[in-house]
Formats: sequence, structure tokens, C-alpha cells
Amino acid sequence: MPVPDKIVTKFFISAQQEISIEVTKDHDDIVQSTILVNGLPYEFVDEAPATNEEKIAFADKLKRAAYSSFLKSHFENLIVLTGAGSSVGWGGKTMKELWEKVEAKLTSPVLEKFCKAVKFIPEDTVFANLTDADKDLERLLSRASTAKSFVETDFDITDTIKICEKEICTNCKIDLQDDSPHESFLNKITNRKLKDPRVKVFTLNYDTLFEQAAVKGNFTVIDGFSFSSPRTLSGRNFDYDIVYREKSRIKEEESFVPKVFHLYKPHGSINWELTNEERIVINDLTETPLMIYPKDSKYENSYDQPFFEMMSRFQHNLRKDNVLLICVGFSLNDKHIVTAIKEAVSQNPSFRVLIVNRSIRDSEEMQWFIDKANKQFNVTIVAEEFKDFAQNYPTSKVYTEAFNPAPAKNGL
Repeated sequence: MPVPDKIVTKFFISAQQEISIEVTKDHDDIVQSTILVNGLPYEFVDEAPATNEEKIAFADKLKRAAYSSFLKSHFENLIVLTGAGSSVGWGGKTMKELWEKVEAKLTSPVLEKFCKAVKFIPEDTVFANLTDADKDLERLLSRASTAKSFVETDFDITDTIKICEKEICTNCKIDLQDDSPHESFLNKITNRKLKDPRVKVFTLNYDTLFEQAAVKGNFTVIDGFSFSSPRTLSGRNFDYDIVYREKSRIKEEESFVPKVFHLYKPHGSINWELTNEERIVINDLTETPLMIYPKDSKYENSYDQPFFEMMSRFQHNLRKDNVLLICVGFSLNDKHIVTAIKEAVSQNPSFRVLIVNRSIRDSEEMQWFIDKANKQFNVTIVAEEFKDFAQNYPTSKVYTEAFNPAPAKNGL
């Protein structure tokens, strides 16, 4: 007799608790789902949800209660690392969508010639039959960057690479949407004790959604650029902070300005420009943004300035005491970033990492962290999209009360 089909979808993984749903399909094609906690069916106090949809909703509720409780713990140093998942759905594009944009720009016949010229696909491949998995723009650009130096062809590989990169730039110039979760997320992660270090936000995205959210929410961003015009990058600017001078004089102690966070962009930005004087400035109208484009060489390029400065700051912050790193929408495909996180997991005893991704896949990149999450207390993994994570991130009253103290009793 054939074994019934079984699929397990994981919602939350930590050494203390695992939440999942097991879906089975029996011999009569009847689908049944079971909520599992630590591998055992969940015991309901009240009436159990009946439908599969209700069970998924209940598992989501358990998951959100679990990570909300975890995030209410005090971490002296809070670091946030965001990838494409924090932009997709808010104007950002996936690699597949960028492939489609490039194909529309070049036309399908030209893109096919490009793919075959750089040996990305065999000559006998039917281009129209490429699967979504085949349409990997990062892998194509990686192959093209290598091939342009030694492949003999009458196809202009270099110019085509430039067209692809230009199209990537065009699609990274996006405006913050009214219903975007970025501002709400910034408000919540900066709700911390004033004596704690500023929150550090590292984003691998080229877009300026976090900068726009900061403007909308009246935040002050310490991003390595000067406050003078033109805004010029210098690593020492990350060492500055902002305080109330008058209040500091009165209290004889530092009085920090609220709503300040650090922003680092290890892969560059759509509004960074390298001038003829070798200075890096903010220019929202630049046609030649300073960015590490998606390809294998981005690991080597991370050793160039200003990217080396960003990576050095990232590694330095991971080595501090009592650190929580929240990875949101990060695919774990960037070797240099993942290597730094793995080192912190293995070497820093007071380091914790919370990986938030739309799904927990048993992929090669994720498996190392899944294994650690099942055995160690310093790795937690959550299946959640950025919008839902921002919405369910717990709100702290500490920060608000520090600037709006309760009135004294009896008028005193």
C-alpha cells in the first residue's frame, strides 16, 4: 500500500520551540492538516480550528506570540539587516522580475544571443523554454563579466552588460508607498532605552525606501555622509551622535536626541555618486550610481571603498556584547555577509540572530542555520513577510516615556 503524501511547513524554529503544520493526503485524496509544536500535535484548550485555513491562521498566531516574546527581551545592541524582501511588494523587483525588465529592454532575440554568447545557456537551448529558475540575472551577469575577457564573439558583451546594469538602476528608483511598513518598523526598532547604542540598519538594497521613511517619520539618519552640502561620505561620520546641548548642560549628562538611527548600505545606493575629485556624494539625479551590481564579483568588490567601510562596521558590530541581529528578507546568498554572521554565531557567546524570511526552506544556504536553531539558543528562524513582521513587532513604551514622563502625583 502506498504511503500517504506528507508535507511539513515550518513556521518557527528555535532550540526551545518549533511550530509547524503537517499536511497529509490519504489514499482517498483527503487532505488533513495538524498543528505541531515540538513535533507533537498541539493540545487545544478551547475548540480546535476546523478548516486548514483556520489552522494556518492559528499557527501564525502561535508563531507571532513566540517571536514577540523573544523580541521583548533587552538587547543592548540591535542590528537589522534587510535584503530584497524588505523592498519587494513596495516597488522593488525580484531577480526574475528584473530579468523580465531586461528582456523587455533588449528584446528576447537579443537577450538569447547574449546568453549564448557568454555560454550561460547551450547553443541548442530553446530560449522560450527557460524556466523561472533558469532566469537568474545575477548568475547571467556573473557569467558575462567573466566571459567578456576571453570569449571570442562578434556580440558586444560589454555594452550589453551596461544596458542590463542601467535597467537595474532604473528599477531601483522607487518611491515610498503610503501603506509601506518601513516607517512603522523604524518607529518600533528605535523604541529603546536612551542609554543604549543607536540601532544599526544595514540594507543590501540599492533603493532609498528607508531614507524616505526616515524623512516621512522625522528621523535623523547617521549614514556616513556629512550634513553639509554636498553631502560627502566619510567613515568617521558614523562615530558621531546627536544630543541636546542645553539639556546636557542642565543635567550634566548626555541627553540624546530621539529618533536617530545608523544606516549602512554595503552594496551601495542608487543616489551615491563618485565625483571627479574621488569624493562620494549624495546625488539623487546621478546617472552613474555607485553600486555593487548583482554578480559573483560582489564578494571581491566589497573590499573596495566605501563598501569595505560598511562591511568593517558590520563585522565590528556583530562582535559586540549582547547583540541581536535581525535579518529580514535576506536570501542568505551573499557569501561575505553570511560568513560574518556564521562567525558571530560560532564565536560570540552573547550574540543572537533572528532570521525572518517569507518561508523556511531546507535550502543549502538555510540548512546551516536550521541545524543551529534546532540545537543552539542563539539562532531563531521565523517564516514571515516583512509587512507582517513590522506589524507584529512588539511596541515598547520605554522610549516614549523617556520623552513624555508621566505627571507627578498630587501636582508635585
